[in-house]
Amino acid sequence: MEGDAGRGLGCQKIMDGKESNLNGLNKAVIPSCCLKARASDPELEAQCHPTVVSGWFSQPGSCSDKASKGMYFNNPMWPGEAHSMKVEKILYKEKSDYQEVLVFESSSYGKVLVLDGIVQLTEKDECAYQEMIAHLPLCSIKAPKNVLVVGGGDGGVLREISRHSSVELIDICEIDKMVIDVSKKFFPELAVGFEDPRVQLHVGDAAEFLRSAPKGKYDAIIVDSSDPVGPAQELVEKPFFETIARALRRGGVLCNMAESIWLHTHLIQDMILICRETFKGSVHYAWASVPTYPSGIIGFLVCSTEGAAVDFKNPINPIEKLEGALEYRRELRFYNSEIHRAAFALPTFVKRELNCL
Repeated sequence: MEGDAGRGLGCQKIMDGKESNLNGLNKAVIPSCCLKARASDPELEAQCHPTVVSGWFSQPGSCSDKASKGMYFNNPMWPGEAHSMKVEKILYKEKSDYQEVLVFESSSYGKVLVLDGIVQLTEKDECAYQEMIAHLPLCSIKAPKNVLVVGGGDGGVLREISRHSSVELIDICEIDKMVIDVSKKFFPELAVGFEDPRVQLHVGDAAEFLRSAPKGKYDAIIVDSSDPVGPAQELVEKPFFETIARALRRGGVLCNMAESIWLHTHLIQDMILICRETFKGSVHYAWASVPTYPSGIIGFLVCSTEGAAVDFKNPINPIEKLEGALEYRRELRFYNSEIHRAAFALPTFVKRELNCL
């Protein structure tokens, strides 16, 4: 059973301009498991709440037909499954220049932020993702000073970076200002990250921002992007990783959101292969439990550039030894040095399928 996990998806995702030849297939097709755009299919739209790609949650009374209250819908990014949360009240719904933004109050997870129908965070479990994606890289190098966040418009990653007193500059490049504004209104515990005077906000395209960044400027870059489709598509392609490597100093580190080992080992392997070609230091995969993400977990790809060796598995800059870090703004809820080390322990089927690790 375990050897079959993640297989049979027939994904031929093109990430570096070359066609992957998986399962002996030759035609270049867009894999349904990675294509959020499929959710805009007119037939699906006709069945769903106009602002929600159902398949993540069902909202009672979202359709006029009374029988629809118990219906569930599949999201093509993770075919064959649906995650539902009871919606107490829709607090905000609007379409930005880039995506649909929805905020609702759930019965179990507090307020929920949804972009293009995909859950980005909930008040209850956001700590796991925000803390891990920030501290895995920053606790792996000594005294980081200059940090860049790609995406992260909710402010949660900024909040976590701010725990590191050695950091002097926190650049953030978020393409969608509406996400920032909505977070400040509905998620103040995350948006507090924007209040740090070290934060410099840049609203715009991250790929363009990185192309113009000085070579070797950053000690760490954290890519807190949405799933790799739509405006985030290019953030998992080789040219983007090359601009990241250029912007990092020697021995600098990247932490990139990297999907679920239960659903997208094909995509993860593609990302790892690209990063091994691009970054000349270490490349590792870590994961954490986030209940409201697909399959209940999320992965992180951590890489270092050529230079001083980086041992990601053993934090050289442990959070417990940073003065005031554990209680800054609010107490840490998920991350600690034990969790850090454990995050790199991979199940047997993952080791087998990600043979590039």
